[in-house]
Amino acid sequence: MESVQVDAVTSAAGRAYDADPGALLSFDLSRPGRTGVSLPPLDVPEAPLPEALRRDDLTLPEMSQLDVVRYFTRLSQRNWAVDTHFYPLGSCTMKYNPKVNDALAALPGFADLHPEQDDAMVQGALELMWTLQQWLAEITGMAAVSLAPAAGAHGELTSILLVRAYLDWYEGLAPGEQPPKARRVLVPDSAHGTNPATAAMAGFAVESIPSDAEGNMDLRALEASLKDDTKGRVAAAMVTLPSTLGLFDRNITRIADLLHEHGALLYGDGANMNAMLGQVKPGDLGFDLLHLNLHKTFSTPHGGGGPGAGPICVKEALVPFLPTPHVRRVGDRFERYRPERSVGRIGSFQGNFGVLVRAYAYIRSLGADGLREVSETAVLNANYVQARLAGAYRLPYERRCMHEVVFSGSRQRAKGVRTLDIAKRLIDYGFHPPTVYFPLIVDEALMVEPTETESLETLDAFCDAMLAIAREAEESPELLREAPVRAPLRRLDEATAARKPDLRWRPRGGGES
Repeated sequence: MESVQVDAVTSAAGRAYDADPGALLSFDLSRPGRTGVSLPPLDVPEAPLPEALRRDDLTLPEMSQLDVVRYFTRLSQRNWAVDTHFYPLGSCTMKYNPKVNDALAALPGFADLHPEQDDAMVQGALELMWTLQQWLAEITGMAAVSLAPAAGAHGELTSILLVRAYLDWYEGLAPGEQPPKARRVLVPDSAHGTNPATAAMAGFAVESIPSDAEGNMDLRALEASLKDDTKGRVAAAMVTLPSTLGLFDRNITRIADLLHEHGALLYGDGANMNAMLGQVKPGDLGFDLLHLNLHKTFSTPHGGGGPGAGPICVKEALVPFLPTPHVRRVGDRFERYRPERSVGRIGSFQGNFGVLVRAYAYIRSLGADGLREVSETAVLNANYVQARLAGAYRLPYERRCMHEVVFSGSRQRAKGVRTLDIAKRLIDYGFHPPTVYFPLIVDEALMVEPTETESLETLDAFCDAMLAIAREAEESPELLREAPVRAPLRRLDEATAARKPDLRWRPRGGGES
């Protein structure tokens, strides 16, 4: 991007930044020789960096410490966050998380631990992990839990690796020996996009199962796939419950029975557990294993790539295959150990410990009744939004939703308005756009998850904005196509930005850094 000529002093540059926050970069505030810290004279002999480690081609901004703080603070104030705005991203559960849990995770007894300390020195941390394992097992109806996976997709991959290891052992294969027949993993067409990618990474062939007219998995297609062994045996199905359509599959127990009748396992993508806390246990529905997203359901703020945790919960037959290290209790002591047929280590140390502390605090503070209220309120809020907006936006599935509701912007397309236009216009009303164009099987999808932490007033304000935008789509569609018009930056050419990213700063003079 072109650098903006700024001739004023730094304070004036700050005022210019406030007037046009999209115009200035840190380089524009740079002044030759200005630094952020003054160091005392050396009291030891000078030892320059070796020539091989020095670079003279880096053009870095020269700024005072105060200028740096103000620059990044201003940038942070332009960010959208759950702490500042309603964040209705469907399938992400971007809810408010209690700050007290952050404080507990920062206590010196937790924050100052080193993951390589001996078990005898970290009994408190191991007890917390062991207790959290027991609680998550109880919540999900499973026999055991591993806290090792560091993210949801990591939990998916670990789970499918367990499926492969279990089948290898069950079929008596030696380590590294290939199965006699190819293996398939069935994935509903409403699944998270990571599901088929995960199965492929683990060495399985992936087959998509369509949804029926009500948004459930098509049982006839599932049965046909299970009976067709010409493509290889079915190892497992990966089912998100509730689905990314925001719906509870009414056939889930029948799906589990069919899979088990054919020697296949049922894996659950637990990213949407916020809808089921205290209501039903996946293990009781027939799931053999599933992952949870502690950073969605159990109180860790997320977004921007982390932090996360994706524990996997398994039935008894899969316990010996859990990754190492696993925490167990021996008498009144706690220790890390390697399960008998473990798939091995899947990451560094014991996972993201700070996330585990937050989840422990969240569950302990709410208790069983509080967790049940979380899901009840999340589902109630989503159905409230559905009821208010159903007349303005098309509902692809006219039935009660769970924690999120999926609309379609196809009704507005007659006026030349797309879902993307609706999302961009929401920015002008002060709301972060919801998820758009997902799930892929919904035309012009617009996916809203209000969560349990938003007030009625916030939900009404959001719905009022959505209804106003629906009216604008009828009366002034060109306004939506130009949106946002009140944001610091106007609409970007997203396709070109994705295909031809320009990530370099070009200083004055035409050179490149």
